[in-house]
Amino acid sequence: MAKGARTRGRSAPRRWLWRLAALAALFGLAFAAWLWWDMRDWRPDPGAYPEQGALVPAGAAPVRFETLKAIGAQFVYLPLEPGAGREAPGGFADRFAAARRAGLQVGVLLPFDPCLGADAQSGIFAQMVPRDAGLLPPAIGLQSLAEGCDPKVSDAAVESELMTLINQIELHAGKPAILKLSPAFQDRHRTATALARDLWLARDRARPDYAGRPWLLWSANSARVTEAGEEPVEWVVVQK
Repeated sequence: MAKGARTRGRSAPRRWLWRLAALAALFGLAFAAWLWWDMRDWRPDPGAYPEQGALVPAGAAPVRFETLKAIGAQFVYLPLEPGAGREAPGGFADRFAAARRAGLQVGVLLPFDPCLGADAQSGIFAQMVPRDAGLLPPAIGLQSLAEGCDPKVSDAAVESELMTLINQIELHAGKPAILKLSPAFQDRHRTATALARDLWLARDRARPDYAGRPWLLWSANSARVTEAGEEPVEWVVVQK
C-alpha cells in the first residue's frame, strides 16, 4: 500500500506537467491561427507610412486595380516574367494598361535570372516597357541563386551580368533602378554593399534590416488578401 501511494504521488506532478504542456501547445496554436488570420489583410499604419502600394502576382488572373486604389494603394508594381511578349490576354500588357486607367502610379519589376544573360533579359524589358518618364523607377528582383544553372555560372559571372543588366535597364528607363533584394541573395553576393542603388526589402510585419543599410521600399505583407482579386498581393510601403 505504501509503495502504491508513493507511485501515485510521483505520477501526479507528471500529469500536471503534461496538462500544462498541452495547454501551452493549445495557446500556441491559437496564437498562430490568430496571427495568420490577422496577417491576411494587415498593412502598416498609413500614418507612419503614407505612401503604400502593391506588387501584384504574375499571371493572367483578373486584378481589379480600381479596388486596389480604393483600399489604399497609390502605386502598383507589375512583374515582367520571361515570355511576356507572347502572353495570353489578361497578362502583363493588359494589366499595365488597366493599372494606368485606374489612376495608379505604375512600375515594372523584372525578376533577375542568374542563368540567363543580361542582353536577353533587358531585351524583354525594352520590348514590353515603354520609355515613359511618368513610370516609377524600374525594379530588379534579386531572389534566385545560380545553383540550378546548367551550365554552371560562377558568382563573379552572376554579379557581372547583373551590373550589365542594371545599366541596360537604367538606360532604357532613364532613371536609377531599385533592387528588390532577398536575404539569400544578399548573403551570397553582398549586393547592398557592392551596389549603390535604392533597396526594396521584404519581411512580414517586422521592419527588415538584413541589408545593413536603409531601404526605400518594404514588402510588409507578402500575401495580403484583398477584394481586388482572387490571389493575394504583396503589400509595399515607402520609407519616408
